[in-house]
Amino acid sequence: MKDYFSGGNRIPWWLSGVSYYMSSFSAFAFVAYSALAYKYGLVGVTFYWVTVPAAAFGVIFFAQRWRRARINSPVEYLESRYNPAVRQLFAWQGVPVKIIDDGLKVFAIGAFLSAALNVPLKQGMFWSSVIMLSYTFMGGLWAVVVTDFLQFVVMMAAVLILFPLAFHRAFEQTGGLQGFIDQAPAGFFGFVNEEYNTAYMLTAVVLYCLSWSVNWGLVQRYYCVPNEKEAKKVGWLVVALNVITPPLMFMPAMAARYFLPALADEKTAYPDLCVALLPVGLLGLVVAAMFSATMSMLSTDFNVCASVLTNDVYRRLIRPKASQRELVRMGRIMTLVIGVISVSVAFYVAAVSGTGGDKMFRTMVTLFSVATAPVAVPMLLGLVTRRTTAGGALVGFVLGVVVGLVMLFKVPDKFVFLGVTWAQENAIFIVTMLVTLVFTVVVSLLSKRDPAEEQRVEAFMQRLDTPVGQLPEDEAVKPGAGAVISPFRVVGVCTLVIGLMLLVITPWTRTRLGLVLDLVFGGLLVVAGALAVRFCPAPPRPEDIPPSAEEPVSALPVQAVETEGTDEENRI
Repeated sequence: MKDYFSGGNRIPWWLSGVSYYMSSFSAFAFVAYSALAYKYGLVGVTFYWVTVPAAAFGVIFFAQRWRRARINSPVEYLESRYNPAVRQLFAWQGVPVKIIDDGLKVFAIGAFLSAALNVPLKQGMFWSSVIMLSYTFMGGLWAVVVTDFLQFVVMMAAVLILFPLAFHRAFEQTGGLQGFIDQAPAGFFGFVNEEYNTAYMLTAVVLYCLSWSVNWGLVQRYYCVPNEKEAKKVGWLVVALNVITPPLMFMPAMAARYFLPALADEKTAYPDLCVALLPVGLLGLVVAAMFSATMSMLSTDFNVCASVLTNDVYRRLIRPKASQRELVRMGRIMTLVIGVISVSVAFYVAAVSGTGGDKMFRTMVTLFSVATAPVAVPMLLGLVTRRTTAGGALVGFVLGVVVGLVMLFKVPDKFVFLGVTWAQENAIFIVTMLVTLVFTVVVSLLSKRDPAEEQRVEAFMQRLDTPVGQLPEDEAVKPGAGAVISPFRVVGVCTLVIGLMLLVITPWTRTRLGLVLDLVFGGLLVVAGALAVRFCPAPPRPEDIPPSAEEPVSALPVQAVETEGTDEENRI
């Protein structure tokens, strides 16, 4: 089960970091932030840059703690830190939210494929889901992170080709860089504006800091690596990528303002820009990149939701002594269940779109903001302080959700407070965060834990203070403790093939700049892929692999170990 849901804690930091990055956004980001960049200018980039402090917040305060928690699912530690009720509440609360969210993402990717490739909406949803479920079902987290990396290669190739093409066309229209600056609308290069003001941005920073620090799919990338040092490298890689890539992804929409000035809807800025600039083949590359971004999010969610249902529900409540084979089989079943239900939600949204479906879509998105703070505050406090109690976590969560739901129906979409215009979702987040924090802290200070809970909490906090490698259960991730899967070969082969595909479409690339970019990036990918294959570490020979902690002790009968030593904690 640890291999299927945590990669055996052997996934390299660079692979986990790229997977974290790709799992943090979808094709919707290209549409939404490009629309902002086309309409307002640099604000579209600034708004996405709120992810930089959010990623830094996570790596500074929580990356090490997530890894030292030594968990197989993101809510597993809540039983040791609080009690079984808190663990089950957060598991059962989180899974339905993720399923609905995934259904909306499936609908979004189907709509994108329908518009880009002229395929029926339901066919696009169905076949994209089949692809994602297939590799997630078969390979677990390893399959997810490797495909995330390959999708990153496709996306960056598309982005790096489109960026110079867009600005080259804009400079032709304006007479160069100076003309580009002089002809810009007022405030086009401002970091904030009247609608997306400083208060709005700061609220978004706090929201992202909390949500990214407890997002199941993202924190999974911290605890799947070998140790806490690698977990920190994961976070800092994400910080670097979120600094560098937003201008590359969204500034082309700013350039499109000069040569596509009369768009009826700015939300079509990115696809219209691609159609205007990219020839056959390269346009397909961009479609593949948008498809890849959404697939990364969905496959991550399918895997991490299955880990919660398998580890925190099935193993904890139904079959505590289930064998590892049974748990992996159940993990695959849960992956299929999550995927099928998500696709069903997507088909329902597609059926009601045009008859209130758009309104339902927006309402669901707003509902997710109601639960962010009530979930994040108790989870994060549980990782940093001993004083928070189970009673405080439960009261804070319940009151935060109740207040958020009341505000959802009572607060208008936009209102002015203290001379600042506030959006409904920002106001809901701030109030629910304060309510959850205050009541969690107050109830925790006023209540006392019983001796058993006190002992359990103390043991958990000592676990967080102990570096990875110093507990008996860490034997499996020590150097030389077993075979290490090398992703270089499959990554290298696929990168090489992507480069060859870029070179194949060269005859259809009409513009000189497009031809040069196609040849350069295609050649670089071919070389990078060939080098990855050439220098891929050889797989270890069976005789070189020392006995693992997972293997039966030779002095014991094999049958006895198989029947009595199946539970990992008992075996340790």
